[in-house]
Amino acid sequence: MTLNQLKIGGSAVITSVGGEGALRCRLLDMGLTPRTRVTLRKVAPMGDPIEIQVRGYELTLRVDDARKITVREDREEVQA
Repeated sequence: MTLNQLKIGGSAVITSVGGEGALRCRLLDMGLTPRTRVTLRKVAPMGDPIEIQVRGYELTLRVDDARKITVREDREEVQA
């Protein structure tokens, strides 16, 4: 699944970061690296952008950029 498919309040772990060139570098520089836990906090009224929590801070991403980030659901959240 990709980051934009998470439900509000859902957590996941990043498995890969796609994109090319400057976009991929920008995503990695913002802390969106593999094995990092993210939580979807908010979605704008029109569905774009989304706000996630990553590494202790809130980050707003466009949905097109979130589609390039592959995640798997966090096991802790699934068991709860």
